[in-house]
Amino acid sequence: MTAKTVKVAVGSKNPVKVAGVREAFSQFFDDAEVEGKEVDSGVPAQPFDNDTVKGAINRALKAYESGDYDFGVGVEAGLFRCNFTLTGYLDIQVAAVYDGDRVCIGYGPGFEYPEKVLRPVLGGSEVGKVMEAITGIEELGKKQGAIGYLTKNVVTRTELTRIAVTMALIPFLNRRLYFSEF
Repeated sequence: MTAKTVKVAVGSKNPVKVAGVREAFSQFFDDAEVEGKEVDSGVPAQPFDNDTVKGAINRALKAYESGDYDFGVGVEAGLFRCNFTLTGYLDIQVAAVYDGDRVCIGYGPGFEYPEKVLRPVLGGSEVGKVMEAITGIEELGKKQGAIGYLTKNVVTRTELTRIAVTMALIPFLNRRLYFSEF
């Protein structure tokens, strides 16, 4: 899209989140410098519904404020109530992109966990810890993620992040359509 270097701060040092953000920005910018920052999401470790969106926004704002960046990006996965599913919940990755003026939100594809994962999570556990116990893979969320395990690595957490961030970037890629007055 442009030869200008774009500096992006990600509100996480999780390597799969940083990689997904880098892939998303690299689709549109020739030179995207992407750096992970350790920030507090301000929501529970296992967010549900709108706390997931709030966590992504908090991460984006805090990452942006941590230095001289063109964009701050927050990524948060959480469980959303959803009728007509097997368990009543979908795991959805949410991305927030902040440019110092506006926050834009994007969602990734949603998927269900088996009941043996969801039951303990509804009892207070975190999806990541339950999935690590079931799979035997330590730090699964910093590798292929639960989605990678469940899809046999056809879809990974990096890919979910890339998709969610790409969706959040749409208004910034089409500023005239989204931010201009008609």
